[in-house]
Amino acid sequence: MDKYSFLEIAALIGIFLVLFLALFLLTVKTKYKLGNRLLAFFLFTNAVDALKFLMRDFPVNFINLEAFRWSINYLVPASFYLYVLSVCFSNFRLKPKHLWHTIPFIAFNLYMAYGIYFEDRASKVSFINALSESPIMQFFHILFEVLFQVYFIASFLVIRKSKTIYLENYTNPDISILNALYKITILYYALHFIVLIRWLVTFIFGLGEIRSWIVTLDGFAFLFCTCWYLFVALNKPEFFRGVNSDLKPIKEGIPKQKISPLTVEEKDKEIKLLKDFMLEKEPYLDSSLTIQDLSEQVKIPVKDLSTLINLYMDKHFFDFVNEYRIEKAMQILKDPSQKELTVLEILYQVGFNSKSSFNTSFKKYTGKTPTDFRKQAL
Repeated sequence: MDKYSFLEIAALIGIFLVLFLALFLLTVKTKYKLGNRLLAFFLFTNAVDALKFLMRDFPVNFINLEAFRWSINYLVPASFYLYVLSVCFSNFRLKPKHLWHTIPFIAFNLYMAYGIYFEDRASKVSFINALSESPIMQFFHILFEVLFQVYFIASFLVIRKSKTIYLENYTNPDISILNALYKITILYYALHFIVLIRWLVTFIFGLGEIRSWIVTLDGFAFLFCTCWYLFVALNKPEFFRGVNSDLKPIKEGIPKQKISPLTVEEKDKEIKLLKDFMLEKEPYLDSSLTIQDLSEQVKIPVKDLSTLINLYMDKHFFDFVNEYRIEKAMQILKDPSQKELTVLEILYQVGFNSKSSFNTSFKKYTGKTPTDFRKQAL
Protein backbone atom coordinates (compact mmCIF):
# COMPACT_ATOMS: atom_id res chain seq x y z
CA MET A 1 0.00 0.00 0.00
CA ASP A 2 1.64 3.26 -1.12
CA LYS A 3 1.53 6.63 0.62
CA TYR A 4 -1.36 7.75 -1.58
CA SER A 5 -3.50 4.90 -0.33
CA PHE A 6 -2.62 5.81 3.25
CA LEU A 7 -3.52 9.42 2.47
CA GLU A 8 -6.86 8.45 0.98
CA ILE A 9 -7.71 6.22 3.95
CA ALA A 10 -6.76 8.96 6.45
CA ALA A 11 -8.77 11.53 4.50
CA LEU A 12 -11.77 9.20 4.26
CA ILE A 13 -11.73 8.58 8.02
CA GLY A 14 -11.34 12.30 8.71
CA ILE A 15 -14.20 13.25 6.38
CA PHE A 16 -16.44 10.60 7.94
CA LEU A 17 -15.70 11.86 11.47
CA VAL A 18 -16.24 15.49 10.46
CA LEU A 19 -19.57 14.78 8.77
CA PHE A 20 -20.68 12.53 11.64
CA LEU A 21 -19.90 15.26 14.18
CA ALA A 22 -21.64 17.86 11.98
CA LEU A 23 -24.75 15.66 11.78
CA PHE A 24 -24.71 15.21 15.56
CA LEU A 25 -24.47 18.97 16.11
CA LEU A 26 -27.42 19.60 13.80
CA THR A 27 -29.67 17.00 15.45
CA VAL A 28 -28.77 17.14 19.15
CA LYS A 29 -31.27 18.88 21.41
CA THR A 30 -29.67 21.93 23.00
CA LYS A 31 -30.36 25.59 23.67
CA TYR A 32 -27.10 26.48 21.89
CA LYS A 33 -28.48 25.82 18.40
CA LEU A 34 -26.76 28.72 16.65
CA GLY A 35 -23.29 27.75 17.86
CA ASN A 36 -23.93 24.13 16.91
CA ARG A 37 -25.10 25.08 13.42
CA LEU A 38 -22.17 27.38 12.79
CA LEU A 39 -19.73 24.71 13.92
CA ALA A 40 -21.51 22.09 11.80
CA PHE A 41 -21.25 24.37 8.76
CA PHE A 42 -17.55 25.02 9.44
CA LEU A 43 -16.91 21.28 9.73
CA PHE A 44 -18.86 20.67 6.53
CA THR A 45 -16.74 23.19 4.61
CA ASN A 46 -13.61 21.43 5.88
CA ALA A 47 -14.99 18.08 4.73
CA VAL A 48 -15.71 19.51 1.28
CA ASP A 49 -12.17 20.87 1.07
CA ALA A 50 -10.74 17.52 2.22
CA LEU A 51 -12.32 15.77 -0.78
CA LYS A 52 -9.21 16.86 -2.69
CA PHE A 53 -7.27 14.13 -0.88
CA LEU A 54 -9.48 11.48 -2.50
CA MET A 55 -8.79 12.71 -6.04
CA ARG A 56 -5.91 11.24 -8.01
CA ASP A 57 -6.93 13.02 -11.19
CA PHE A 58 -8.93 16.10 -12.03
CA PRO A 59 -12.67 15.23 -12.18
CA VAL A 60 -13.22 16.18 -15.83
CA ASN A 61 -16.77 14.81 -15.74
CA PHE A 62 -17.70 17.06 -12.81
CA ILE A 63 -15.93 20.32 -13.60
CA ASN A 64 -18.77 22.52 -12.37
CA LEU A 65 -18.91 20.72 -9.02
CA GLU A 66 -15.14 20.93 -8.64
CA ALA A 67 -15.18 24.68 -9.37
CA PHE A 68 -17.95 25.16 -6.81
CA ARG A 69 -15.91 23.13 -4.30
CA TRP A 70 -13.09 25.64 -4.75
CA SER A 71 -15.47 28.48 -3.90
CA ILE A 72 -16.47 26.87 -0.58
CA ASN A 73 -12.99 27.71 0.74
CA TYR A 74 -13.97 31.38 0.83
CA LEU A 75 -16.55 30.60 3.51
CA VAL A 76 -14.20 28.66 5.81
CA PRO A 77 -12.44 31.55 7.66
CA ALA A 78 -15.64 33.56 8.08
CA SER A 79 -17.61 30.56 9.37
CA PHE A 80 -14.92 29.84 11.96
CA TYR A 81 -14.91 33.48 13.10
CA LEU A 82 -18.71 33.50 13.50
CA TYR A 83 -18.47 30.22 15.38
CA VAL A 84 -15.93 31.76 17.80
CA LEU A 85 -18.29 34.69 18.37
CA SER A 86 -21.15 32.30 19.15
CA VAL A 87 -19.01 30.44 21.72
CA CYS A 88 -17.59 33.54 23.39
CA PHE A 89 -20.79 35.62 23.52
CA SER A 90 -24.03 34.00 24.66
CA ASN A 91 -26.22 36.70 23.08
CA PHE A 92 -24.61 36.56 19.64
CA ARG A 93 -27.14 36.30 16.81
CA LEU A 94 -26.76 36.23 13.05
CA LYS A 95 -27.95 39.45 11.43
CA PRO A 96 -28.36 40.67 7.82
CA LYS A 97 -25.04 42.52 8.13
CA HIS A 98 -23.24 39.19 8.43
CA LEU A 99 -24.10 38.48 4.79
CA TRP A 100 -21.15 40.74 3.94
CA HIS A 101 -18.94 37.79 4.85
CA THR A 102 -20.23 35.91 1.80
CA ILE A 103 -19.04 38.53 -0.74
CA PRO A 104 -15.72 36.75 -1.58
CA PHE A 105 -17.65 33.48 -2.06
CA ILE A 106 -20.15 35.18 -4.38
CA ALA A 107 -17.40 37.03 -6.30
CA PHE A 108 -15.46 33.81 -6.91
CA ASN A 109 -18.60 32.05 -8.17
CA LEU A 110 -19.30 34.92 -10.54
CA TYR A 111 -15.80 34.44 -11.93
CA MET A 112 -16.44 30.70 -12.28
CA ALA A 113 -19.76 31.45 -14.00
CA TYR A 114 -17.87 33.58 -16.51
CA GLY A 115 -15.30 30.88 -17.35
CA ILE A 116 -16.77 27.50 -16.35
CA TYR A 117 -20.37 27.11 -15.22
CA PHE A 118 -22.12 28.04 -18.48
CA GLU A 119 -19.44 27.04 -21.00
CA ASP A 120 -19.00 23.86 -23.04
CA ARG A 121 -16.53 21.23 -21.92
CA ALA A 122 -13.72 22.28 -24.25
CA SER A 123 -13.97 25.91 -23.10
CA LYS A 124 -13.98 24.80 -19.46
CA VAL A 125 -10.80 22.75 -19.89
CA SER A 126 -9.12 25.62 -21.74
CA PHE A 127 -10.11 28.07 -19.01
CA ILE A 128 -8.80 25.77 -16.25
CA ASN A 129 -5.49 25.22 -18.05
CA ALA A 130 -4.98 29.00 -18.14
CA LEU A 131 -5.97 29.58 -14.50
CA SER A 132 -2.43 29.38 -13.12
CA GLU A 133 -1.43 32.36 -15.29
CA SER A 134 -4.64 34.31 -14.71
CA PRO A 135 -4.15 37.60 -12.78
CA ILE A 136 -7.73 37.33 -11.50
CA MET A 137 -7.10 33.85 -10.11
CA GLN A 138 -3.88 35.04 -8.49
CA PHE A 139 -5.89 37.86 -6.94
CA PHE A 140 -8.35 35.34 -5.49
CA HIS A 141 -5.47 33.29 -4.06
CA ILE A 142 -4.10 36.39 -2.34
CA LEU A 143 -7.59 37.39 -1.21
CA PHE A 144 -8.12 34.01 0.44
CA GLU A 145 -4.83 34.28 2.32
CA VAL A 146 -5.64 37.81 3.48
CA LEU A 147 -9.11 36.74 4.61
CA PHE A 148 -7.68 33.77 6.50
CA GLN A 149 -5.17 35.92 8.36
CA VAL A 150 -7.72 38.63 9.19
CA TYR A 151 -10.41 36.25 10.40
CA PHE A 152 -8.11 34.13 12.53
CA ILE A 153 -6.37 37.13 14.09
CA ALA A 154 -9.84 38.51 14.84
CA SER A 155 -10.75 35.15 16.42
CA PHE A 156 -7.72 35.30 18.71
CA LEU A 157 -8.68 38.84 19.79
CA VAL A 158 -12.30 37.86 20.46
CA ILE A 159 -11.21 34.92 22.65
CA ARG A 160 -8.83 37.15 24.62
CA LYS A 161 -11.50 39.82 25.12
CA SER A 162 -14.06 37.22 26.21
CA LYS A 163 -11.64 35.78 28.75
CA THR A 164 -11.02 39.24 30.21
CA ILE A 165 -14.75 39.93 30.50
CA TYR A 166 -15.28 36.54 32.15
CA LEU A 167 -12.74 37.26 34.84
CA GLU A 168 -14.02 40.81 35.44
CA ASN A 169 -17.73 40.00 35.66
CA TYR A 170 -18.32 36.36 36.60
CA THR A 171 -17.39 33.87 39.31
CA ASN A 172 -16.77 30.23 38.56
CA PRO A 173 -16.22 30.83 34.83
CA ASP A 174 -14.73 27.78 33.16
CA ILE A 175 -11.73 29.44 31.57
CA SER A 176 -10.55 26.03 30.37
CA ILE A 177 -13.31 26.20 27.74
CA LEU A 178 -11.87 29.39 26.29
CA ASN A 179 -8.36 27.98 26.56
CA ALA A 180 -9.50 24.93 24.58
CA LEU A 181 -11.04 27.18 21.94
CA TYR A 182 -7.79 29.13 21.78
CA LYS A 183 -5.84 25.89 21.20
CA ILE A 184 -8.30 24.81 18.51
CA THR A 185 -7.78 28.14 16.74
CA ILE A 186 -4.01 27.66 16.89
CA LEU A 187 -4.37 24.11 15.57
CA TYR A 188 -6.40 25.19 12.54
CA TYR A 189 -3.94 28.01 11.97
CA ALA A 190 -1.07 25.49 12.01
CA LEU A 191 -3.02 23.30 9.59
CA HIS A 192 -3.24 26.24 7.21
CA PHE A 193 0.51 26.79 7.58
CA ILE A 194 1.05 23.36 6.01
CA VAL A 195 -1.09 24.53 3.08
CA LEU A 196 1.14 27.59 2.72
CA ILE A 197 4.21 25.34 2.61
CA ARG A 198 2.55 23.25 -0.07
CA TRP A 199 1.86 26.34 -2.17
CA LEU A 200 5.45 27.51 -1.74
CA VAL A 201 6.92 24.12 -2.68
CA THR A 202 4.63 23.92 -5.71
CA PHE A 203 5.74 27.38 -6.82
CA ILE A 204 9.47 26.54 -6.42
CA PHE A 205 9.71 22.82 -7.30
CA GLY A 206 6.48 22.16 -9.17
CA LEU A 207 4.36 19.00 -8.85
CA GLY A 208 7.13 16.70 -7.60
CA GLU A 209 7.85 14.18 -4.87
CA ILE A 210 8.33 16.83 -2.17
CA ARG A 211 4.89 18.26 -2.81
CA SER A 212 3.27 14.83 -2.69
CA TRP A 213 4.74 14.19 0.75
CA ILE A 214 3.53 17.57 1.97
CA VAL A 215 0.05 16.74 0.66
CA THR A 216 0.25 13.47 2.61
CA LEU A 217 1.26 15.39 5.74
CA ASP A 218 -1.63 17.79 5.14
CA GLY A 219 -4.07 14.88 4.95
CA PHE A 220 -2.87 13.30 8.18
CA ALA A 221 -2.88 16.72 9.87
CA PHE A 222 -6.53 17.08 8.85
CA LEU A 223 -7.33 13.70 10.45
CA PHE A 224 -5.40 14.57 13.62
CA CYS A 225 -7.07 17.97 13.88
CA THR A 226 -10.51 16.39 13.51
CA CYS A 227 -9.85 13.71 16.12
CA TRP A 228 -8.37 16.21 18.56
CA TYR A 229 -11.34 18.54 18.18
CA LEU A 230 -13.73 15.64 18.73
CA PHE A 231 -11.78 14.73 21.88
CA VAL A 232 -12.07 18.31 23.19
CA ALA A 233 -15.78 18.48 22.39
CA LEU A 234 -16.50 15.21 24.20
CA ASN A 235 -14.56 16.38 27.26
CA LYS A 236 -16.29 19.79 27.24
CA PRO A 237 -20.01 19.08 26.78
CA GLU A 238 -20.72 22.59 28.13
CA PHE A 239 -18.55 24.11 25.38
CA PHE A 240 -21.18 26.59 24.29
CA ARG A 241 -21.47 29.05 27.14
CA GLY A 242 -20.46 32.65 26.63
CA VAL A 243 -20.55 36.09 28.14
CA ASN A 244 -22.83 38.97 27.29
CA SER A 245 -21.34 40.84 24.33
CA ASP A 246 -22.68 44.14 25.71
CA LEU A 247 -20.11 43.89 28.49
CA LYS A 248 -16.75 45.53 27.85
CA PRO A 249 -13.35 45.06 29.49
CA ILE A 250 -13.04 47.60 32.27
CA LYS A 251 -10.01 49.27 30.69
CA GLU A 252 -12.09 50.10 27.61
CA GLY A 253 -14.70 51.93 29.66
CA ILE A 254 -12.52 53.85 32.08
CA PRO A 255 -10.41 56.70 30.72
CA LYS A 256 -6.88 56.99 32.02
CA GLN A 257 -6.63 59.87 34.48
CA LYS A 258 -4.77 60.89 37.59
CA ILE A 259 -6.54 60.14 40.85
CA SER A 260 -6.85 63.01 43.29
CA PRO A 261 -6.34 62.46 47.07
CA LEU A 262 -10.07 63.04 47.59
CA THR A 263 -10.94 60.34 45.04
CA VAL A 264 -8.56 57.89 46.72
CA GLU A 265 -10.20 58.61 50.08
CA GLU A 266 -13.64 58.00 48.61
CA LYS A 267 -12.54 54.79 46.98
CA ASP A 268 -10.93 53.55 50.22
CA LYS A 269 -14.25 54.12 51.95
CA GLU A 270 -16.15 52.22 49.24
CA ILE A 271 -13.64 49.38 49.36
CA LYS A 272 -14.10 49.07 53.13
CA LEU A 273 -17.88 49.05 52.76
CA LEU A 274 -17.63 46.36 50.08
CA LYS A 275 -15.31 44.17 52.18
CA ASP A 276 -17.55 44.54 55.22
CA PHE A 277 -20.56 43.54 53.12
CA MET A 278 -18.75 40.46 51.80
CA LEU A 279 -17.84 39.32 55.31
CA GLU A 280 -21.24 40.03 56.84
CA LYS A 281 -23.65 38.89 54.11
CA GLU A 282 -21.44 36.26 52.45
CA PRO A 283 -22.90 36.68 48.92
CA TYR A 284 -20.01 34.62 47.56
CA LEU A 285 -21.68 31.43 48.78
CA ASP A 286 -23.93 31.70 45.72
CA SER A 287 -22.09 29.71 43.02
CA SER A 288 -23.85 31.64 40.23
CA LEU A 289 -22.95 35.08 41.62
CA THR A 290 -22.19 37.67 38.93
CA ILE A 291 -21.06 41.25 39.26
CA GLN A 292 -24.60 42.33 38.36
CA ASP A 293 -25.98 40.33 41.29
CA LEU A 294 -23.46 41.79 43.72
CA SER A 295 -24.14 45.28 42.37
CA GLU A 296 -27.83 44.98 43.25
CA GLN A 297 -27.05 43.64 46.74
CA VAL A 298 -24.41 46.20 47.69
CA LYS A 299 -26.30 49.10 46.03
CA ILE A 300 -23.39 50.18 43.80
CA PRO A 301 -23.84 50.63 40.03
CA VAL A 302 -22.30 47.79 38.01
CA LYS A 303 -19.83 50.05 36.23
CA ASP A 304 -18.67 51.65 39.50
CA LEU A 305 -18.37 48.27 41.21
CA SER A 306 -16.39 46.83 38.31
CA THR A 307 -14.08 49.85 38.39
CA LEU A 308 -13.68 49.53 42.15
CA ILE A 309 -12.68 45.86 42.02
CA ASN A 310 -10.81 45.57 38.74
CA LEU A 311 -9.10 48.96 38.62
CA TYR A 312 -8.70 50.27 42.17
CA MET A 313 -8.31 46.92 43.95
CA ASP A 314 -6.34 45.56 40.97
CA LYS A 315 -8.19 42.23 41.01
CA HIS A 316 -10.46 40.38 38.65
CA PHE A 317 -13.98 39.91 40.00
CA PHE A 318 -13.29 36.18 39.69
CA ASP A 319 -10.26 36.37 42.05
CA PHE A 320 -11.92 38.87 44.38
CA VAL A 321 -14.88 36.58 45.11
CA ASN A 322 -12.89 33.36 45.18
CA GLU A 323 -10.57 34.72 47.87
CA TYR A 324 -13.56 34.90 50.22
CA ARG A 325 -14.59 31.41 49.21
CA ILE A 326 -11.11 30.06 49.92
CA GLU A 327 -11.03 31.82 53.31
CA LYS A 328 -14.38 30.23 54.15
CA ALA A 329 -13.14 26.83 53.01
CA MET A 330 -10.00 27.21 55.15
CA GLN A 331 -12.17 27.90 58.21
CA ILE A 332 -14.18 24.74 57.57
CA LEU A 333 -11.09 22.62 56.89
CA LYS A 334 -9.52 23.77 60.17
CA ASP A 335 -12.69 23.12 62.18
CA PRO A 336 -12.46 19.72 63.98
CA SER A 337 -16.23 19.60 64.32
CA GLN A 338 -16.59 19.52 60.51
CA LYS A 339 -13.90 16.96 59.74
CA GLU A 340 -16.56 14.54 58.48
CA LEU A 341 -17.29 16.84 55.53
CA THR A 342 -15.55 15.78 52.32
CA VAL A 343 -13.61 18.26 50.20
CA LEU A 344 -16.31 17.94 47.55
CA GLU A 345 -19.02 18.89 50.05
CA ILE A 346 -16.98 21.86 51.27
CA LEU A 347 -16.32 23.27 47.81
CA TYR A 348 -20.03 23.25 47.01
CA GLN A 349 -20.80 24.76 50.41
CA VAL A 350 -18.49 27.74 49.87
CA GLY A 351 -19.73 28.55 46.35
CA PHE A 352 -17.57 26.58 43.93
CA ASN A 353 -19.19 24.27 41.40
CA SER A 354 -16.07 22.58 40.03
CA LYS A 355 -13.51 20.49 41.87
CA SER A 356 -10.73 21.43 39.44
CA SER A 357 -11.54 25.14 39.79
CA PHE A 358 -11.59 24.85 43.59
CA ASN A 359 -8.27 22.98 43.76
CA THR A 360 -6.60 25.45 41.39
CA SER A 361 -7.84 28.49 43.31
CA PHE A 362 -7.04 26.94 46.71
CA LYS A 363 -3.48 26.07 45.74
CA LYS A 364 -2.98 29.51 44.16
CA TYR A 365 -4.12 31.20 47.38
CA THR A 366 -2.49 28.90 49.98
CA GLY A 367 0.23 27.04 48.10
CA LYS A 368 -1.31 23.72 49.21
CA THR A 369 -4.04 21.37 48.12
CA PRO A 370 -7.21 21.30 50.27
CA THR A 371 -6.35 17.79 51.49
CA ASP A 372 -2.82 18.73 52.51
CA PHE A 373 -4.08 21.89 54.23
CA ARG A 374 -6.59 19.88 56.27
CA LYS A 375 -3.97 17.32 57.32
CA GLN A 376 -1.67 20.07 58.62
CA ALA A 377 -4.45 22.05 60.28
CA LEU A 378 -6.05 19.20 62.27
